[in-house]
Parts: sequence; C-alpha cells; structure tokens
Amino acid sequence: MTSPVSPSDHAAPQAALSAVQYAASRHAVWLSAAAIITDQIGRVLLVHPTYREDDRWLLPGGAADPDEHPADACRREIAEELDLQDRALPRVLAVHSLSPHHPDIRPGMPCPGEIRYIFDGGTLTPDQIQRISLPSEELSEFAFFETREAVERLLPVDGQIMLAAYRARLGDAGTAHLADGRHILDVPALDRHDVHVRHRPMWDSPLRRTPVPDQLPVRQTWAWCFIPDGRVVLVADPGPSGALPMLPGGTVENTDTSPEETLHREAAEEAQLTLTDSVLVGWVLDETGEVYGGAGPNARLRLAARVTDIGPTAIDPATGRLFVRLLATPAQTAALLGWGPPGARQAQLAAETACARWGLPTARPIEIQEVPAEGMRLS
Repeated sequence: MTSPVSPSDHAAPQAALSAVQYAASRHAVWLSAAAIITDQIGRVLLVHPTYREDDRWLLPGGAADPDEHPADACRREIAEELDLQDRALPRVLAVHSLSPHHPDIRPGMPCPGEIRYIFDGGTLTPDQIQRISLPSEELSEFAFFETREAVERLLPVDGQIMLAAYRARLGDAGTAHLADGRHILDVPALDRHDVHVRHRPMWDSPLRRTPVPDQLPVRQTWAWCFIPDGRVVLVADPGPSGALPMLPGGTVENTDTSPEETLHREAAEEAQLTLTDSVLVGWVLDETGEVYGGAGPNARLRLAARVTDIGPTAIDPATGRLFVRLLATPAQTAALLGWGPPGARQAQLAAETACARWGLPTARPIEIQEVPAEGMRLS
C-alpha cells in the first residue's frame, strides 16, 4: 500500500520532487457514497432530485465532504435526505470507479473521475417508511421500485451499480468491484444471468397448515427442493427484461394423478431434478383463480422435497426455454422470490421440516451459485 506521505516504489524518487509537487502528481478523484435501502418485499428506495434537468432518480446518498470517510458521508446524506438518523451500514456492497470521460457524465461537467461506495442501508418497516421526511428544496419525492423499474429511472451507469450492489446483498456475494458499471472481477451468478426479484401477487397471503378442504381444487404446487447441505434449488425464467426466479413446480394438469406428480414432472422438466419424499408444508388460498381464467377459489400447495439427483441442463419442453438453475439458502430464496416477511417465515418452516424429516443441516449463508451445466450427483 502506498503511504500518504511518501511515494510508492513506482513513483519518482522523493528527492526529485517536493512534497507539493508529489501531491500534485497523484491521481485525484471525487468521492461519494450511497445506500441500498429496501422495503420488506425487496423493492429499492430511490429519490427524485429537484435540481436535475434529466428527470433521473438517484439512490439516497451524495458527495463526501472534505476529510469525510465514505461511511460517514452516507450516514449524513441518509439523515439529511430521508430524516433517518444514525442508520446502520453493516456492509460495503460495491465500490465503483467512474472514468472522467464516461458518457453518463453531464456535458460540460469537468469531472476528474469518481470513486463511489455503495453500502447496505437495510430494510425499512412500514412505520419507518411513514416517518421519512424529505428536504423539499432538494428532493421532490421518494418511492420503492422493483429493480427492473428502478433501472429505467436511473442513469445507465447508476443502474448497473445499483444492480450489482443489490445482488451482492441478496446473494451474499461479498463486495462487488466495478469500473464504469462493469465487474472487474468474477461476475456473480445473479449478475451473469440478470436475475431480478419481482413482487408476486399473493405474497402476503397466510400459509395454512391444515389439510386442504375436500371441496377446494388444487391448481398449483411448488416445492422447496433441498440438497444434502440444506440449500434449495430454484429456477430463473429468462426473458427480455431479466430472469425471474421461482420455486420448481407449476400448474396441476388434467393428466396429473396428484399434485405430487405435478411437482415431480415440473421439477424434472424445468430443472432436471429427481425428487423423493415430498411433504406438505402448507397451502395458500387463491380466492379468485384469476391466473386460471377466473376459475374461482383454489389452493396453491407449498411442499418440501429431497433432491436425489440433478441432471444435465435441458430445454423445458413446455416453454422452449433454458432455465437458470441456482443453489441458495432458504432465506436467500425467500428474498429472491419477493415474498417479504411471510416468505421468510415459510422458508424457515421449510428448513425446519427438512431438518426434522431428513436430518438436513441449516444451510450456511454463502454466495448464491449456479448449478453446473453437467448437473450434480447427490446420492
């Protein structure tokens, strides 16, 4: 590391430069900090400034004052912009280097380049959101957006930074290191496949633990599919606006003899999973059946199952698409699904079921990984 008071081994000898000359020779950039703050279903908080002509939104944060560390600058900006005092910032999610001639720099702005730190600003409860107060001379509004919506409201480079930082938080991927919006180290799986969290209908519907009433048809079955280390397999459906994650499973077809058969068929087609010993975790009431053409009240099952084999990746015959297969902890999976606190409780219940029924351990919070294309032998 270069000392702040002496040149590095690659600089000219100290005797050849005065202290003023040496200081002037060093690379100087702007320093700023911002935060990823979400609501309970994973939408990202953005603020709308009054002083920009391009109508772009921003992450909460701003420029560091002279002699101010990035974390201190971020806490100060959050307090000034949102009236959220002494906000904890437990992690650095991303560090970004912006070059002086990047196309997203406003024309006429003499920018020497910028280093920006993105911190984890945590999750706000509804009561905390109600208490947000904006400085009207600086910000006109704030809102929470799904990441696909947030990207559309940010400058392109800001959107790239936001996604990398958000996914680092979501996937326990450590700190993302970026230059001009691109990863300079290995690209994590969530970024590689452009995976987004989406707000799903019925995310807050209670999980019922009782047997499904005989008169209530079962229209859908999904499962927490566990591998031996306590993680689960989920799939992400690729599309033009990003890949959207889901548990293996799907709609019960007329040819299926049971919801469990639906699960085994869908898991094999979508993710090439071989499952065994499926058990009911609970079910959710769909009061309208709107997604099934207004079919009326029906049950959507949530099962847990043990994965005995993962085959080589293959195209899903129902959609003609190649799904992304991911390995995540139950907690990470719930966050990816965007189900909020009910999803976190369901994930915990599924993990407890896997422990009690199969003796599986609690999954360690490691980086979300992609299942190898050749599959995995698990038994």
